[in-house]
Amino acid sequence: MSAASGDGLATIRLPPELEGVLASGHPWVYRDHLPERGRGLESGSWVRVEAGRAAAVGLADADGAIAVRLYRHARTGGPLARPDRAWLRDAVEAAVALRSPIAASGDDAYRLLYGEGDGLPGITADRYGRWAVIRTYAPSLRPDAGTAAAEVLATVAEAIGKAADLRGVLLADDTAAEEASTPHVLWGTAPPPRLTVRDGGRSMLVEFGVGQKTGLFLDQRENRRVVQAHAEGRSVLDLFSYTGAFSVAALAGGARTVTSVDVSAGALAAAERNVALLPGDAATRHRSHRADLMQGTPDALDGALRAHGEIADLVVLDPPSLARNKSQRHAAIRSFRRLNAAVLARLPEGGLLATASCTAQVSVDDFRGALAAAAQDAGVRARVLHEAGHPLDHPVPLHFPEGRYLTFVLLQVSRRG
Repeated sequence: MSAASGDGLATIRLPPELEGVLASGHPWVYRDHLPERGRGLESGSWVRVEAGRAAAVGLADADGAIAVRLYRHARTGGPLARPDRAWLRDAVEAAVALRSPIAASGDDAYRLLYGEGDGLPGITADRYGRWAVIRTYAPSLRPDAGTAAAEVLATVAEAIGKAADLRGVLLADDTAAEEASTPHVLWGTAPPPRLTVRDGGRSMLVEFGVGQKTGLFLDQRENRRVVQAHAEGRSVLDLFSYTGAFSVAALAGGARTVTSVDVSAGALAAAERNVALLPGDAATRHRSHRADLMQGTPDALDGALRAHGEIADLVVLDPPSLARNKSQRHAAIRSFRRLNAAVLARLPEGGLLATASCTAQVSVDDFRGALAAAAQDAGVRARVLHEAGHPLDHPVPLHFPEGRYLTFVLLQVSRRG
C-alpha cells in the first residue's frame, strides 16, 4: 500500500491489466489481485484503488476473498472522495425510487437495497410492512468495525426510513453466527414480534425474533405469481416449502389440493399459519408433510406423494443453496440433476415443474444443462414455458455477473413419442 493520496486515502495500485475491470465499475477487488505491499489492510478503512487510469474508493476488509468493496469509481487525475452522508442518501433514495412500481402495486414485502446492484456493496435491506431489516455481509460493515461502518450504517438506515416512509429500520449482522445475531433497531422504533405483510397481493406472516430469517424469501415474489397463474384445478406438491409462500400462491390460484413438504417442523407450522390467512376453504385444501428431501430423494419424494394422496401435476422445487463456494459447484449441479430427475419421472403427461436455483456458483447455462440431463434421466421430454432471473428489486449490473444467483424455470412434461 502506498502513501496517502491527495484525497487523504491510502492508495492500492493494482496491475495495469485490471484497468478495464476497474473502469467498468466492478464493485470488488479480489485479494488475489493485491500486490504484496497492499495486503495489510485494516477492516473498515476507506482506501483508494488504482489500475492504469481507472480509480475507485471502497471499504477494505482484512480477511476473506474480497479485499475491497468499491463504492465510487472515476478516472484518475482528480480527487475521488470517500462517500459522504449526502452521497449515501442519494444512493438509497435512487434505490427506493427504482422499487416504486412494487410499492404502487400494494405489496409491502420486497428488497429495498440490493448491495452491489444499488451501488452500496456489502449491504442489503428488506422491507416488511413499515419496517426494514438491513443485513451486512462484509466484516468492514460490522457495527464494531469502526467509525466508517458506523457512519455508513447510520446514514443508510435513516435514509431508508425516510425515503420509504418506514417506522423503523433494524440491523441483522450476516457476518455473525445466526443464533448470536438478534436484529436490533438502528433507526425509529422496533416492530411487533409478528407482522402480516402483502406479497404478490397475498397476506404472509413474518417474524422478528432471535436469528435473522423472517420466514419469507423476497426474491421469489414474481415467481410465486407464475405458480399462482398456473395452479387452477391442479394438484400441487411444494418441495422445500419452508413457510409455504409457494403453497399459499398455489392455493390463491385455485389449486385443488396442496401439500407443503419441508424438513423443518417449525417451518411447516409457519406454513399452516400462512395458509390460514387465505379466505374461504383454502386451509381444507392444504396439508403438510415433513421429509428430508436431500437424503434418499426418491424414497422421500415417494413418501411425500403418498402423503399428498394423489398424483401431483404441478410440483414446485425450490431447494436451498447447494454450494457455498466454487469447489462445490459440480456437486451442486449433480444434486440439481438428481432432484429434478426424480420429480420429472413422477409427473404425468402435461404436468408442470416449477424449479429454481438460488446457488450463485451454478450459472444459468449450468442449470439448464442439469435440467436437460434430468429430463433425459427421467425418460421424458420437457419444454420451457417460462424462465426468469432476478426481479426488479434484485438488480444485477452487467459488469458484475457474480451478482446473479437466481434462476427460475417452469417446465411442462410430455411422455408422448
